[in-house]
Amino acid sequence: MTFTITTPKGLRTIGPGHPCFIVAEMSANHDQNFEKAVSIIKAAAKAGADAIKLQTYTPDTLTIDSSKQWFRVDGKQNPKSWTSKTFYQLYQEAYTPWEWHAELKRVAEKNGLVFFSTPFDESAVDFLETLDVPFYKIASYEMTHVPLLRKVAQTGKPIIISAGFASQEEIELAVRTLRENGAKNIAFLHCVTQYSDNPDLSSINLATMLDLEKKYDIVKGFSDNNAGLTVPLQAAIMGACIIEKHFVINDNNKTFDSHFSADESEFAEMVQKIRESESIRGIVHYGPQN
Repeated sequence: MTFTITTPKGLRTIGPGHPCFIVAEMSANHDQNFEKAVSIIKAAAKAGADAIKLQTYTPDTLTIDSSKQWFRVDGKQNPKSWTSKTFYQLYQEAYTPWEWHAELKRVAEKNGLVFFSTPFDESAVDFLETLDVPFYKIASYEMTHVPLLRKVAQTGKPIIISAGFASQEEIELAVRTLRENGAKNIAFLHCVTQYSDNPDLSSINLATMLDLEKKYDIVKGFSDNNAGLTVPLQAAIMGACIIEKHFVINDNNKTFDSHFSADESEFAEMVQKIRESESIRGIVHYGPQN
């Protein structure tokens, strides 16, 4: 499967046989500073990204303001910097103000980047539709959020969905929901949810990415929530059509995501090596080489 999107540089086909589509994930790395968000976009473009991705939510669309146990971040799978907070407090500091989106989209497109986002509820989809984003990303945690899946599918736009937490049954539910509601172009990103600066490589299981493509006839890719370049590079070599990597500018300020994000030089190195791997892979050719 392949699908085509409109980018500031023209039509772009995403899928096997085409250059890997490389996404810089801003997430919370803007540190609630608009100018820093602009700097991230410009740096991502300079580093060779194809797209910049935001997350569209507010604390109130994700949770309630409660300090009870069920609404506090635990320390089992989350960074230490998160664990002293309630979810509401975390999202207050991490979310991207909606009033920034239109201008950030303008900056992104001026710098040749595709601008898109991850909505976390139906109101975010309505908002992003006013910006005419070219496609949507669904977070792994929202794999079973059926009303959201229906809403996004009904836009008729391509959908990229992370499968990190999902069982096979949940993936099948998501695929069925999307397709029954009009989604024709779907990409799945394998990911692991360690959010670590020292990930356990034995738990990455990139073979799952290949199995997703085989089972569900989707475009395959990898979303990296950990530090380092080894895994996204290996994913690209194995045929990932989309690579998503958290991106941060190196200004010595710590954000919620900075410890597992790639800075400008790391991201540029990743892009260069992915493009080199594509060149080495080349085309099917028999006989003497030129």
